[in-house]
Amino acid sequence: MRYRGSVLRSNLSSVLNFRQIAATKDRTSIAGAAMLVVCSLFLQIPQAQAQSVTKGASGYPLPRYASLKSERVNMRVGPGREYQVEWMYLKRGLPMEIIQEYDNWRKVRDAEGNEGWIMHSLLSGSRTAIIAPWEKGEGMIDMLNAANPAAAIVARVEPGVVATVSQCSNGWCELTISGTEGYIRQNQLWGVYPDEDVKG
Repeated sequence: MRYRGSVLRSNLSSVLNFRQIAATKDRTSIAGAAMLVVCSLFLQIPQAQAQSVTKGASGYPLPRYASLKSERVNMRVGPGREYQVEWMYLKRGLPMEIIQEYDNWRKVRDAEGNEGWIMHSLLSGSRTAIIAPWEKGEGMIDMLNAANPAAAIVARVEPGVVATVSQCSNGWCELTISGTEGYIRQNQLWGVYPDEDVKG
């Protein structure tokens, strides 16, 4: 197997760039929350599994994946602007799992398991995925030029990188990362279900 591609690296500040907004200005609470975020990146994050699928009020299935439409998105503790902002996401395209709907609000879960409410207009149906966030710091993931474990490597990808999902079938997903196209096994992604077919 030959490797002629590039190394695609993640920068924590640009890939999972979000910060908790504390209810008070207590510096200790903010520092403690930041430490929990950093520590959790080194723990294995279980791949989300599709539960029995139901339909939400929108007519779309629950649960399902979407992505952030904006570079600055607030996650609130409840479905309304009067609720406190718990998290602020600063990276467009981050995948989110929609687990509940209420009016124009969607309850979502991120790759670290944080849950809260986001206005539906700030979410996109465009599919993205995070490369093996549970393997952060454990080495690189091979992106191949075909959906075949014997295919040539086109790039080595650092866990935590966000990819655009073109399609998924038979346990493989076709992805684009920084202009590089290739295939990664579906079970190495957070943002698609292990047995989900994603159409291009």
